[in-house]
Amino acid sequence: MTEPHVVPHSDIQINCCDMAGARAWMEEVCGPHSLQSAQPERVSFRHNARVFRSYATKLGTLEYGADVRIGVEGSEQLDSYSLSLPLSGEQELIYLGRRISSNKSMGVIVSPFHSQELSIAGDCRKLSVVIPRVTMRLALEEILKRPVETPINFDPLMDGQIGASASWWRLINHFVSEQDAGGAIFDQTLFSRDIEASLVRGLILAQKSNYTDEIHECLIGRLPSFLLKAKDFIHSNAREDIRLDDIEQAAGVSRFKLFDGFRKHMGMSPMAYLKKLRLSEVRKQLLDGGRGTNISSVATEWGFNHLGRFASEYKKLFNEIPSATMHRNDGGRAHM
Repeated sequence: MTEPHVVPHSDIQINCCDMAGARAWMEEVCGPHSLQSAQPERVSFRHNARVFRSYATKLGTLEYGADVRIGVEGSEQLDSYSLSLPLSGEQELIYLGRRISSNKSMGVIVSPFHSQELSIAGDCRKLSVVIPRVTMRLALEEILKRPVETPINFDPLMDGQIGASASWWRLINHFVSEQDAGGAIFDQTLFSRDIEASLVRGLILAQKSNYTDEIHECLIGRLPSFLLKAKDFIHSNAREDIRLDDIEQAAGVSRFKLFDGFRKHMGMSPMAYLKKLRLSEVRKQLLDGGRGTNISSVATEWGFNHLGRFASEYKKLFNEIPSATMHRNDGGRAHM
């Protein structure tokens, strides 16, 4: 990443700041937003973070000490992307009419392009990462090897337990822990510059966005037409009883070429790709449906007729049983 000109910042150590001070500080950090609380006298704001000197990314922990509601009005109001994952307590993001519950299993991203509202419970202490818009743009341009005009816009829900996004959050937690322990090496810009750049690039690679497809093509090269045909067929018919012969026929190539293409570009066989897609779709429905969802019916709908084998494969892929996924968001939400 080509370094933008930034004014050096000091590391952040704010404790027991009142509501007015919290609002003023976070407006300086992220940009204009509202801050409201039913009990403003109870607000005891704490923000402890490292400010990376190269790109001004802020990495640390944050808490308000009382139930608060943060509002972002209009388009492109924020100067930064604000990411958070609760270490304790809960929060809730209202994004384009969608209510997103966030706890230690699920982080959220507040991007600077939509009206949004974030409600944070008083007992919520969270990892907080603030990345300036220019920093994100520079990292994206480096990955794509071209200038970009349309800003990157992430899916607001960021899994803290499964997949690449969970790996990213574990790295964040590790670096925050190192900072709390002293972290003198982070004072060395030669070291921290590369760490910061890697964290920003890692976020772009880990989290779904409006650039995900283009990034994928840049990293692995454009897929051969026969693989695109095979993928389209699998996605369109994943609920059906499709077999390898069907995929081979849809692709229009020999079985050897089909297997070779899938292993080279997907890292798995065609049928393994189908199984992973089906398991992922089951998980989406369990997360969306929550309590009361019939797991057996959902699994059968996606082609899993042997429920014992399904449960075993599901746990192997997601490191939790299906019922745990279904009940993940059953807990109470942050107070409005």
